[in-house]
Amino acid sequence: MESIFHERQEGSLCAQHCLNNLLQGEYFSPVELSSIAQQLDEEERMRMAEGGVSSEEYRTFLQQPSVNMDDSGFFSIQVISNALKVWGLELILFNSPEYQRLGIDPINEKSFICNYKEHWFTVRKLGKQWFNLNSLLMGPELISDTYLALFLAQLQQEGYSIFVVKGDLPDCEADQLLQMIRVQQMQRPKLIGEETAQSRDQRLPRSDVDQAIEVNHPFDGTGMLDEDEENFQRALALSRQEIDMEDEEADLRRAIQLSMQGSRRTEFSDSLPQNVPQLPHTSQTDSLSSEELRRRRQAYFEKQQQQLQQQDRTLNLHDEPTLSSSTPEADPGGDMSEEDMLQAAMNMSLESVRNHLNTEEEK
Repeated sequence: MESIFHERQEGSLCAQHCLNNLLQGEYFSPVELSSIAQQLDEEERMRMAEGGVSSEEYRTFLQQPSVNMDDSGFFSIQVISNALKVWGLELILFNSPEYQRLGIDPINEKSFICNYKEHWFTVRKLGKQWFNLNSLLMGPELISDTYLALFLAQLQQEGYSIFVVKGDLPDCEADQLLQMIRVQQMQRPKLIGEETAQSRDQRLPRSDVDQAIEVNHPFDGTGMLDEDEENFQRALALSRQEIDMEDEEADLRRAIQLSMQGSRRTEFSDSLPQNVPQLPHTSQTDSLSSEELRRRRQAYFEKQQQQLQQQDRTLNLHDEPTLSSSTPEADPGGDMSEEDMLQAAMNMSLESVRNHLNTEEEK
């Protein structure tokens, strides 16, 4: 591979790189190609002047920019064709009816020039093997004989214009060397800037979304995800993150509620006097249904209410004490929350103790 001449892309000088990679040497420079373009512009101007220098077409032509070159370094197919004529080479459109009627196998040709959206590159046979000498690659790319026809067909499908180079190419060291030996290429050369971009991506920390995409679609060398599939996977990963966050928030809220309920029950137990009976709490309570638990609590409240009424009748014989304003008037058997029931039980128990103490003092 080291013997193959390969110019890499500089600016927009792909036409220069295409010609030099085809001829396997530094045969053309931007100055020489600009000279050819200016010569073509002058020939076109003279043909337009034949219709009269005062004509509208001629004045319009003078106001238009050159179609053979521009300031970026682009050169037209006419410039490339004239440059190759110096070496006795001719360009024929590959998919033209005239060439297709010849029925020539691409393997039997010597080289091709390909163009797409103002980018030019060469595919040439060196020795007994074909190489893609695209200046956008880091180096020459080996193309097998069986893949050559498929490669050209793929370029045509993508919109490339392909030209067959006819004539004898100048001798070069790579062609002579590869006539004797065959080379093997274990890895396809990367595009210019691709290696730099990959190293930069490796230095940057990957987000959870990118990691999720990689888990769902691991890279197996068969191809990359298209844009729609990648966007779908990113949206899927983001939705999973939101669901996980909602689940965590719900778990946190439940933990806080349970903690608050536990703290309220502890405060309630600590605030009761020692001789006030407390609600039993056993493992069997946890297994009771909500309806059974509600009936037991209602029965307990009714029993407490009966005891209070009996004590009130006893106290009325001596005096008529007023109930504490804090005694709940709501029906304990009504639709009360668990916290309201516990508070009502505590108030009634405390009131019962106060009434009992008052009775003892009066005796």
